[in-house]
Amino acid sequence: MNWFILFVAGLLEIGWAIGLKYTEGFTRLWPTVGTVISLIVSFALLGIAMRSLPVGTAYAVWVGIGAVGTAILGILLFGDSADLPRILSLCLICAGIVGLKLTHA
Repeated sequence: MNWFILFVAGLLEIGWAIGLKYTEGFTRLWPTVGTVISLIVSFALLGIAMRSLPVGTAYAVWVGIGAVGTAILGILLFGDSADLPRILSLCLICAGIVGLKLTHA
């Protein structure tokens, strides 16, 4: 169950990271409110998941999910670069996340 909680926390990290773009420097109320709520819930769920998962593994997986998801949405929503080296780098992050999950005792 803690892995699922960690996954949801990672998804919410994507939400607040992308939300930062929509806040336009915290000048837009509703995107700011959504971003702050997503941030708080993401951190809370990360903390809950860390009760039984190793801190390094949990944090790395949370950051990895957030980084990969945010980069993918950046490509899809904002026209960020999708060149081969970038895609390969995102695949390496995914491989690292899988490796951490597989080696968790």
